Amino acid sequence: MRNFKVGITRDFMKPDGSSDLDNIVKPLFHDAGLEWEYIPENTSELIGEQIKEYDALLVLGAAITSHTFVNVNKLSIIARFGVGYDKVDVEACTENGVLLTIAPDGVRRPVATSILTFVLSLSHQLLIKDRLTRAGLWEEKQDYMGMGLMGRTLGLVGMGNIGKETFKLAKPFGMNHITYDPFVNPNEAAEVNAELVDLETLMSTADFICVCCPLTDDTRGLINEKYLNMMKPTAYLINTARGPIVDQKALTDVLVNRRIQGAGLDVFEFEPIDDDDPLLALDNVIVTPHSICWTDECFEGNGKSACQSIINAASGELPQWIVNREVIDSPKLKMKLR
Repeated sequence: MRNFKVGITRDFMKPDGSSDLDNIVKPLFHDAGLEWEYIPENTSELIGEQIKEYDALLVLGAAITSHTFVNVNKLSIIARFGVGYDKVDVEACTENGVLLTIAPDGVRRPVATSILTFVLSLSHQLLIKDRLTRAGLWEEKQDYMGMGLMGRTLGLVGMGNIGKETFKLAKPFGMNHITYDPFVNPNEAAEVNAELVDLETLMSTADFICVCCPLTDDTRGLINEKYLNMMKPTAYLINTARGPIVDQKALTDVLVNRRIQGAGLDVFEFEPIDDDDPLLALDNVIVTPHSICWTDECFEGNGKSACQSIINAASGELPQWIVNREVIDSPKLKMKLR
């Protein structure tokens, strides 16, 4: 195992060259006897020449494409630091006998608490009241009454690990829970006191609509103009998943025209969002730079989970959170793990 070498994408490093990841990686990889280093170049897409000497990759934001595997023969696992893998060519991983893993155990609680952070901030009009206070406009507070949560409806588009955790954490607020997810059955939804409904029902009845599904060909543009215009004028849209799931132009239109009450957005169609994007000029939107769940808890959970997947592969074992499970029977992968 001591010849097993791990490459870590350089986007983990701060401008001064330091990285908080070191405190997680050093003890875990040291105890497992693994060599590791940061990949010398920080690029948006990894190419074969950069990674051909590595047995494993720990990846933050760099894209993985078919070009990544050109003249790459040693690589056995790519461990994503998080749960999203829309920048990864999963089929190319499988064809080249490479495991792709994610870290759902690292993001489950942090993202769920992030969703509730948006719910609470929006319902209490937190940022507006902050601005009023700073401007000395105390008398205007009467114009910005918040929304109580008791009896309101929390609707989740997608009820995977994060969605289930969100419903569990929201239980004390006394809200009604509904979800749209074609891969979930009613009994599974009932376990977290949620009702499984169609998308039309969710969009037209929920007071807080939270996008929790992954970005796929089926979900790209799922929340479009039609569904946004079904929302109640008092409702809020929250997206902590991926920007392209929501039609951003249509969302901007309903927000500008006050067709809905507001939105909480951690993700956007294109990132980083343009400085002159009309969303940034609206006072009924809270925006964060794809980082609202970026806490010490999230960072440590993702890091330990991704490292454990690599340690498993280095030991010839299959990790827990494999995306492309069809690769398990690949002769290429079996040879590498052996």
